[in-house]
Amino acid sequence: MTRTLKTTCFQLSLEKQDNYDLVKEKILNFHQANDKTDLYVLSELCVGGPGADKSEYYLEKYLSKFQEIASDLGIWIIPGTFYEKVDNKIFNVAPVINSSGSLVTKAKKIFPWLPYEKGVESGDDVCVFEMPNIGKIGVQICYDLWFPEISRMQALNGAELIINPTLTPTKDREIETVMARAVAAQQQLFYLDVNSCGDQGCGKSIVCDYNGEVVHESKGSEDIFTVELNLEDARESRKNGIYDLGQPLKSFRDHKIFSELYDSKNLGYLASLGPLQEKNKDKK
Repeated sequence: MTRTLKTTCFQLSLEKQDNYDLVKEKILNFHQANDKTDLYVLSELCVGGPGADKSEYYLEKYLSKFQEIASDLGIWIIPGTFYEKVDNKIFNVAPVINSSGSLVTKAKKIFPWLPYEKGVESGDDVCVFEMPNIGKIGVQICYDLWFPEISRMQALNGAELIINPTLTPTKDREIETVMARAVAAQQQLFYLDVNSCGDQGCGKSIVCDYNGEVVHESKGSEDIFTVELNLEDARESRKNGIYDLGQPLKSFRDHKIFSELYDSKNLGYLASLGPLQEKNKDKK
């Protein structure tokens, strides 16, 4: 069975703010010159840059514009993230827009980059959404990567791919690429982390597979790249083990104490992975 998601990631060279026209141009130019892909992903705060007080770059000003792009091109888009004010609280959110231009969901950043990302509230729900004929996908935002509990919750709810729009300009980016590989292996899923470059980020976007292997890693300059990820391969890894060896998700599922720590679980999905047992002794 194939559940392949063709995803184009836009690691763009951006100014500190006011990047909408550039972002739109890059999307349209790429789409015109390349075969259709299923999903476009951009980096955190790619349009307006950091600063929760800049209301001119709030989501309400741009959501309909990206919905129109998605509908016109017939493609799913995660257009990075935007600040959004809700009940006098400001959140950092990533909208997920389908190929008809409809808003599917919004992921809220659970861990703002404190104490630096001032004035931003913490989200309280992990984001997992269903993409028809593909499977369940989790969305994190930047610093959420540093908290493995979020990835664990998404995996327990059936996510076989996590997408993380990121804005990292700092020297700890190398550490984040290591963590992306670790999360991918620990949770046995694809991990896709898209950073910016130029005046915003330092690049080094990374895509990892369910074994923690690097599928693509960008350098520090602009990089628009496409990866094809078969989510069925992640499911098979969870059923049979990493390299037909360790089966960490099922081990966690079956642990009498640790599995009780998470109330939100897709029990049907977890049961479908089968029993925790040896698969191939020859590959030890």
